[in-house]
Amino acid sequence: MTDSSQVPAGTEHQSLYKMAQAQFERAADVVELEQGLREILKQPKNEIIVNFPVKMDDGSYRMFTGYRIQHSNILGPYKGGIRYHHDVNLDEVKALAAWMTWKTALAGIPFGGAKGGVNVRPAQLSNDELMRLTRRFTHALGTNIGPEYDIPAPDVGTNGQTMAWMMDTYVNTVAIVDRTRGRGVVTGKSLNCGGSAGREKATGQGVCLVIEAWAKARNLAVKDLKVAVQGFGNVGYFTAKIISDMGAKVVAVQDHTGAHLNGRGLDVEGLKRHNAQTGHLNGFPGGEDASLEAFWSVDCDVMVPAAIENQVTGKTAPLIKAKLIVEGANGPTTPAGERELARRGVEVIPDILANSGGVIVSFFEWLQNRSSEYWSLETVDQKLKDIILRAYSQVVKTAADRRCDNRTAAYCVGIKRISDAYKERGIFP
Repeated sequence: MTDSSQVPAGTEHQSLYKMAQAQFERAADVVELEQGLREILKQPKNEIIVNFPVKMDDGSYRMFTGYRIQHSNILGPYKGGIRYHHDVNLDEVKALAAWMTWKTALAGIPFGGAKGGVNVRPAQLSNDELMRLTRRFTHALGTNIGPEYDIPAPDVGTNGQTMAWMMDTYVNTVAIVDRTRGRGVVTGKSLNCGGSAGREKATGQGVCLVIEAWAKARNLAVKDLKVAVQGFGNVGYFTAKIISDMGAKVVAVQDHTGAHLNGRGLDVEGLKRHNAQTGHLNGFPGGEDASLEAFWSVDCDVMVPAAIENQVTGKTAPLIKAKLIVEGANGPTTPAGERELARRGVEVIPDILANSGGVIVSFFEWLQNRSSEYWSLETVDQKLKDIILRAYSQVVKTAADRRCDNRTAAYCVGIKRISDAYKERGIFP
C-alpha cells in the first residue's frame, strides 16, 4: 500500500480545508484575483458522498462511507487519488481536492483537481474484502468517474492493485465498444493493466529532482547532502532510495513504527527488506533506533516529510535542523510549523510542487492509454524531469518577483493559469 502509516508526531488539530483556503487566499491577494473568481475557487464544484455495503469474509455485511470531491475541471478532467484510511473525512478530502487543482495547474498539465477516499482501516481487511470494498465503492460512484471526466489514482492506503480493481469494475459497467477506452478511467495501474513505466517511483523521483535543482542553484552537490525522510511507504521509500542512489546520505527514516538513524548513511534497501520481514523499522542492524524527538532534531541538510498531513507543527518545527523542507506528503506543515520555519529561515518547497511527480506521470499514463501505446522508461523520466523542473523554475522566479515564499509563489502560478482560462471562457450563461 502507498504511505498509509499514521505517524505520531504530536499533531495539531487543524481543519485541512481551512488551511488550504488560507493558502489560496494569501496567493489570491498577491495576484489581486477578482472576488468573483475567489468565490468560485474557494469551493469544490461537486461533493459526492456514498454509503455502501460490503460482504465480509464471515458472511456479515458492513457499511462504509466513501467520498469523491471534484474541485475544478476548468483546465481538464478532474484528477486525484483515492485513499483508504481511518481518518478520511469530508474536510480532509475537500482540502486534498483543492490542492490537486493547484498542483496540476502549476505543472501545466490539462487536468483539474479531485480527491476521494473511504473511511476504513485497510490493514484490518483481507485481500478479498478490500477487493469487494473497492468494487462496491467504484460501482457506487458510477458515472461520477470516467476517462474524460474524473480520473482516480492511488493515494494513502491504495496501490496499483486497487486501481486494477477499480478499472475492471468500471469497464464492466460500460458498453463493450468503450471498454478499451475505459482503461484510462484510473492511473497508477500495473504495466499488465495498462499502466506506465516509472509511475510507481514518480512521486519520490520528483521530490529528488527538486532537491537536486535546489542544491545546484546553491552550488551544492547532492552527494554532499544529508537527508532525513519521514514515512517509508511508496513516496518515502522511493525518495530515500533515489536520493541515496544519487549519492546523498539518508541519515534518518521514521514511520509509525519508530525511527532509525545512522549519521554515516542508512542502507535503504537493507532497511526496506528488514521492514518487509518484521513489519517495523526498529531493530535494523545498520544504525540505531531513536525517539521521535531524535528524528526531528537529527543533523541533516534536507528533511522530507512524506507520510501524512500535520506533521511539521509548532512542536516539531523548532527541533528541525535542516536548511530545506521538501513536502513529499500533502499538507504536512501546519500554519504554526510554517511560521516557525520562516522565522528561522528554513526554506520550504511546497507539496503542490514537490510531490507533483505522481500526477505528472499519471498524465503520461493517461496519454498512453488514449493512444494505445507504451513509452519507454527513459522517455517517461525525461518528460517528468522537463515538466517538474520547469515548474520549479517558475516558482523560484515568481517568489523572487513577488517577494513571497515558495508556497505562495506556487499558488500564484496555478491561480494565474486558472484565472486566465476563466477570463477567456467566461462564466456560462
